[in-house]
Amino acid sequence: MALMPFTDSMFLLVESREHPMHVGGLQLFRKPDGAGDDFLHGLRDDLLKADDVPPLFLRRPARPVNTAGYLAWTQESEIDLDYHFRHSALPQPGRIRELLELASAWHSTLLDRHRPLWEIHLVEGLRDGRFAMFSKIHHALLDGVSALRHLQGTLSEDPDDRACPPPWGSRRESQSRPSRGLPSMLKTLQQLASVAPAAVKVANEAFREHTLTLPMQAPRTMFNVPIGGARRFAAQSWPLSRVRAIAARTGTSRNDVVLAMCAGALRDYLIEQSALPDAPLIAMVPVSMRKQTEGESSGNQIGAMLCNLGTDKSDAAARLMTIYQSTRDAKRIFKELTPLQTLLLSGLNVAQLGISTVPGVVTSTRPPFNLVISNVPGPRKEMYWNGAHLDGIYPASVLLDGQALNITLTSNGDNLDFGITGCRRSVPHLQRLLLHLDTALTELEVATA
Repeated sequence: MALMPFTDSMFLLVESREHPMHVGGLQLFRKPDGAGDDFLHGLRDDLLKADDVPPLFLRRPARPVNTAGYLAWTQESEIDLDYHFRHSALPQPGRIRELLELASAWHSTLLDRHRPLWEIHLVEGLRDGRFAMFSKIHHALLDGVSALRHLQGTLSEDPDDRACPPPWGSRRESQSRPSRGLPSMLKTLQQLASVAPAAVKVANEAFREHTLTLPMQAPRTMFNVPIGGARRFAAQSWPLSRVRAIAARTGTSRNDVVLAMCAGALRDYLIEQSALPDAPLIAMVPVSMRKQTEGESSGNQIGAMLCNLGTDKSDAAARLMTIYQSTRDAKRIFKELTPLQTLLLSGLNVAQLGISTVPGVVTSTRPPFNLVISNVPGPRKEMYWNGAHLDGIYPASVLLDGQALNITLTSNGDNLDFGITGCRRSVPHLQRLLLHLDTALTELEVATA
């Protein structure tokens, strides 16, 4: 058995039927030229023959029915790949709408803790001839950044490469190992001692300089309510070139433009629902603290930055400038802190979520922020999986009480692929956000021309 890091164990401890704690993703593929009707059946059969399952995908909680077991991992000696890698077909008429409904249902269900904590669904039956794959893996095993890195490790830039590993496979051995021993502990203690002066610096920025967005400043919205277990999932792509052009004209970052795009969509959606607050929405923007050399098995290493979305402003350009100022100030603070200081101080931004399941907390307190908007780096070139062209990667994320909506996007070649996850009960007509995102991008283009 291997000890489980505290950050990873928390994702297991807080999980319930209303709060599945896995990250997921929907991938769309175009079959290789000349592929027959039996392409997927043959591909799955070939992949199931792979017996070199990496240790990460054999890991499950020790004694899964005992809370104490969540302090350690154990390795499964034998794995039932037929259970974890499933083949499904869409109901007619096989539109993207039916695919998203199926993905919504899969994302709503808990993973079995008596088995390694992942599932992958291979889906045929799209009327345009493409196929899809929906994957889900527990957040205790991988965060969204490392999950996407793992996926990229199974893809190829070569359309003729038919030796790509299965989704649970890898082309390389992980380079990272859990840190153990006294030296690591002493280093951690030394960094903990430096948190106090870092906290003084952050407090000065927040209260004297008034340049930092703090938790508990967000207004209450229809997204900040207790949630149920059922999910809705919506997905769409936009050309990266449109976002890049706005960023170049305005001197902002591409992520600032994406946040402004989301801000405009949220403003229009809330106006449509007669629920737009007077105060601006605050987004939590995850920041990866992982080094480029670290592999996907290195657990959860995510910081939390808060951003003023400027949704109280009707002008798209003014919203973008508000976001630019907010993210610039937060990034400046983050750069002056050590990674551990950043992680611990990020914890202050999300601390209230740890008690969000306590009755009355969500309904009687202001939210720490209104939603999570995450931009995860994806492949920069066109990619293929055993000859099939990757058309889209759409992330599906975690929701919590008080956080009924999540927007996560990733770059994919020349596109930005958005995945929107919402509580089925609390966020009606979730797909309307896709229309509003498109409108918001057009408004930004016009306002910054």
